[in-house]
Amino acid sequence: MSKIGPMQDFALQLRDYRLTTGEILYRMPDHPGVLQAYVWQDLDLAPRFPALTRFLDFWSRNLDGKLHSVKVASSEIIKPAEFRLVGAEMRLH
Repeated sequence: MSKIGPMQDFALQLRDYRLTTGEILYRMPDHPGVLQAYVWQDLDLAPRFPALTRFLDFWSRNLDGKLHSVKVASSEIIKPAEFRLVGAEMRLH
């Protein structure tokens, strides 16, 4: 997940950021015939996925394992019907 706090995560979700998971298949540097899987997950903006794109660019520039394929799944965490303001707060101790 992202390295920012829960309040910043919540603010991003209100701005339509979604929980995004990328299943990255890459070739092992010493054994190119073998595929290895890596799972990446963070809040990102669909459909362009700028955070995932930055991560994949970093991977291509700095890591030896050549990318084979990427599967992306994205889901809204906060949906309009699930979020509403509370008019009162009651405490029971």
